Amino acid sequence: MKMRATVAYDGTDFHGFARQRGLRTVQGVLEEKLSGLTGSRIEVFGSGRTDAGVHAEGQVVHWEQSVGPPPERYPAIFQRILPRDLLVRDVTTVPDTFHARFSAVAKTYCYTIQTATEPDIFTRRYSWHLPVKVSLERMRQGAAYLVGEHDFTSFCAAATPVENKVRTVHRLSVEPRGSYLLITCTGSGFLQNMVRIITGTLVDVGLGKMDADRVPSILEARDRTAAGRTAPPEGLSLWEVYYDAEFHAHA
Repeated sequence: MKMRATVAYDGTDFHGFARQRGLRTVQGVLEEKLSGLTGSRIEVFGSGRTDAGVHAEGQVVHWEQSVGPPPERYPAIFQRILPRDLLVRDVTTVPDTFHARFSAVAKTYCYTIQTATEPDIFTRRYSWHLPVKVSLERMRQGAAYLVGEHDFTSFCAAATPVENKVRTVHRLSVEPRGSYLLITCTGSGFLQNMVRIITGTLVDVGLGKMDADRVPSILEARDRTAAGRTAPPEGLSLWEVYYDAEFHAHA
């Protein structure tokens, strides 16, 4: 039986999603708890890896089990046995053909920036405190150049072990929320640090450190050093993962 779950976590105290020997990770904790519940070794697969310090509101995972609780009982069971910074929202059975990563057709990431003079002590783990004035208009102009299908080599970590760096950004918005800015990016897939580098570059544009119309040349350069800074991990959250009909319903 293959199970699919939607998972949320505060990434502050995790060394990312992916299992790492001797380190606390989201995948590692889930596998440990599921193996204990089912009495057999369970391997959990995620829709993608989030880095250390990055959060998730709607990460999707799957696993296979031959014995274990029915799907409807899992959320209540997990609530009792999981740490407080990890939540399983729902569990359903899925066909054998489903794969949390390879069946995904799009994802949405959200990045939160706080621009108030003083940091909010209650949101400091989930936002980048940047107490400066940035131009929303310039940031939006820069963002518009990134929508569509592009080679995002300039917008990913230099050591990213992926040959094909062409991705499609369906939507990229910059919206004010009181003293916060919310950058929301929906795309076909994301490279390592891609949203954080997009965010850092748009901030540099908003601060006037680079012109918005420089963004196309940054894409063409296919060189990480051409883009702006990498925003810190704490402001980033994997918001939603889409699978075929789900994505088209949101389009």
